[in-house]
Amino acid sequence: MPRTPSAAEISALRDAVRALADDPATELARADLAGGSRTVCGLLALRYPGGTVELRVPPFAAVQLGIGDRGRHTRGTPPNVVQLDAATLLRLAGGLISWDEAVTTHAVRASGIRADLATLWPLPELA
Repeated sequence: MPRTPSAAEISALRDAVRALADDPATELARADLAGGSRTVCGLLALRYPGGTVELRVPPFAAVQLGIGDRGRHTRGTPPNVVQLDAATLLRLAGGLISWDEAVTTHAVRASGIRADLATLWPLPELA
């Protein structure tokens, strides 16, 4: 069972997203990127339990999500994989960029028929 991110982790995530919103060119500290990525992945795991899509944020986090009506994938890597960097994940989570923009600019690599995560963003915790 996924662990619910703490209030402090969500607050730190809000601060990181706010810093990106205030200055899109800002480079967050590695600890902020790592913590923010893990918090976003934790929130998504709670909201979308399952294993049809694997969301990878190397080197900080990875999570399997139940997206779509297919059910749980039980063996090996799911056929639907999404990979992106931590700053892009935080920008998506905060609604600073759209899924389509991230895919079009190749900030997101997505493969598989259920690898479209456009409906996940922005996270309600950051609204």
